Amino acid sequence: MTEPLQAELLAKVSRTFALTIPQLPAPLADWVGNAYLLCRIADTIEDEPALSCEEKASFIQLFLDVLSGTQPANQLHEQLSPRLSSGTSLAEQELITQTVSVIAHYQQFPDDVQQILLRGVQIMSRGMARYQYLASPQGLEDQTALDHYCYAVAGVVGEMLTALFIAYRPALSANKEELRALSVSFGLGLQLTNILKDVWDDARRGVCWWPQTLIRQGIVWPPTDKQTLIASRKELVAIANGHLRDALDYTLALPAEEQGLRQFCLWALGMAVLTLQKIQRSDDYINGSNVKITRKDVRRVILGCRLTGRYDHGLRLLFAWWARGLGCQRRCYRQLYRTVSCW
Repeated sequence: MTEPLQAELLAKVSRTFALTIPQLPAPLADWVGNAYLLCRIADTIEDEPALSCEEKASFIQLFLDVLSGTQPANQLHEQLSPRLSSGTSLAEQELITQTVSVIAHYQQFPDDVQQILLRGVQIMSRGMARYQYLASPQGLEDQTALDHYCYAVAGVVGEMLTALFIAYRPALSANKEELRALSVSFGLGLQLTNILKDVWDDARRGVCWWPQTLIRQGIVWPPTDKQTLIASRKELVAIANGHLRDALDYTLALPAEEQGLRQFCLWALGMAVLTLQKIQRSDDYINGSNVKITRKDVRRVILGCRLTGRYDHGLRLLFAWWARGLGCQRRCYRQLYRTVSCW
């Protein structure tokens, strides 16, 4: 696979990451772009509605065997592609057909980079397979269960990114434990935002990821009591915003001269915070598209982050303004890291 083909695939499966990943310096952008596509392959298996939990677990194991080199790279495409239904987007179906190229590109990276990607994708994929059996309309058991779910599908990505950042700039290893701990909140904040945004889309396929402790024990989703929903959403928004505050601390721990690394993080955070604002202000949205930020919002994030990217105080003021009124439940990120991390 060539870098242009990788960029083309990224643009088809994720407009957000197709925008943010090119801000990273070479060769880091290439590593992270490939890492995203590998994670998206696992995500495509997880989301395919025509597959049973057992079949998804089997395909995920096959994918990991291909990635680790114990199975030929063409096996996944040949076995999985015929099983994909219209519930999988054409872009994701194309990604599966390009598995051989994605894996071949991965195999060109330095050994330490390959090991970082392999470890991260293994943790994520096995977590996805495990949570297929726990998905239900009733939600997860409690906030701790939600933390573990968010770690498996996103928090580990923060750790993987941190390891890649250190591989690119070894001097960051002096602060690696703090960065790794904060990176979990980075992933959890972005994932909780997605869970809030996609709540009704998930409900239509019979899944809820909200903790039952927020929506009343044993209730069938979605709740008919609108005030319960609004109060629950408000608390979950505050938790997500707390993680995004930690994620800002993570970003500010990166050297100011590494603007590629900072802008990559800042743009994602800014878009997440503005999405939370839309969610908080909308009591009647029925699908994620109702609370998507606009292109004008994206331009505002990019401009604001570029202007303040070297100035920690300015960034804190900017994000405080964007997050006004959201509430903020901050947890001990070091304790959370010790609780959920499998890295």
